[in-house]
Amino acid sequence: MEYHSMKELFAVADAEKCSPGIIACRVEAEESGKSYEEIWARMKYTIPIFRESIQKGLSDTSKSASGLVGGDANRLFTSPPRADGSEKWVDFVATFWHCECVCGLSKKAFTAKYQKWCRKHGYNFSQDKALDIYASACGRFGVMPKTNTAKLLVEQAISQLQTTSAALAALKQEMQSLAASLPEYPVVMEMFGVGPTLGPQLIAEIGDVRRFHSKKALVAFAGIDAPPYQSGQIDVRSRSISKRGSASLRRTLFLVMGVLLQCAPMDEPVYQFMNKKRSEGKPYRVYMMASANKFLRIYYASVKAYLDSLEHD
Repeated sequence: MEYHSMKELFAVADAEKCSPGIIACRVEAEESGKSYEEIWARMKYTIPIFRESIQKGLSDTSKSASGLVGGDANRLFTSPPRADGSEKWVDFVATFWHCECVCGLSKKAFTAKYQKWCRKHGYNFSQDKALDIYASACGRFGVMPKTNTAKLLVEQAISQLQTTSAALAALKQEMQSLAASLPEYPVVMEMFGVGPTLGPQLIAEIGDVRRFHSKKALVAFAGIDAPPYQSGQIDVRSRSISKRGSASLRRTLFLVMGVLLQCAPMDEPVYQFMNKKRSEGKPYRVYMMASANKFLRIYYASVKAYLDSLEHD
C-alpha cells in the first residue's frame, strides 16, 4: 500500500472505504515498525499543529512539525515577496520540507544543493546564508519524523500558503491598477512613506478630498482629532484622539508613520515634526498620531491643490 501524492492517498482511501488519515497511519506503521495505535495517538497530537499553521498562513511565525516551517524558516530569509506573491522561505520549505533534509547532508553537499536550488528558482545565492541555514537545521528537531505522511502534510500547508499568496498578489495588482487611473495618484505616490501598497489604501479610504470642506474635516473623518470638551467647567489639559472615524484609515496612517520612523528622512516635514515630539518626551502613540494628523493635513492641501489645478487647465 503506497502513495506519493495527496491524490493517490485519497484514491487508496476511497478503494479501502476509509478515511485518508487511517491509510496514512497504516503506511507509517508499516514503514516505522511501530504499532498502529501509537502512530494514531501521535497523529491526533500533531495534526492540530498543521491545521493551526494553515489558518495562520503567511503571518505565522510559530514552531512546526518539520522543524523549519514557520518561525525558523521565516526568520532565515528576509527577501520580500515577489510580484506573483511567491516568497523565498515558502519555496525553500517546499523543497527542504524537514530539518533532516538539510542536516542529513554534509555541509558541503547542502551548500551545493542549495546553490542549485537558488539557480533553479531565480534567487540570489550566498554561501554565508547556506551555512546559516545548515547551522539552524542542525540545531533543530521536528515534532514528526521524516516520513511520507509528514511530507504530505507539509506540502498541503505549503500549497495553502502559495494559493493565499498568489490571491493576495493579484488583489494588490488590481488595487494598483485602479488607483493608477485616478487623477491624484501621482501626487499621493510622491509623498514619503507611501508605496504601491499603502498608496492605493490611502486613496481608497479617503476618496475625493474635495468632499471635505477643510483639513479639519478630513482629520475628523480619520478619527485622529481631539474629542470635544464634555463640560465647560472642566479644564482638560490632555485628551486622546476621538476614534470616531475610519479605523481602516487610522491603521493605514499608522503604517505610513511607521515607515517614516524607520527611514528617518531628516528633510521631511512630517518626520521633523515627529522627531520634535519625541524629543519632548511624548509617548509613542501620542507622537505617532500627532504626526499622522500633520501628514493628513499635508495630504489634503497637496491633493486638493493638484485637483483644482487640473480643473483650471
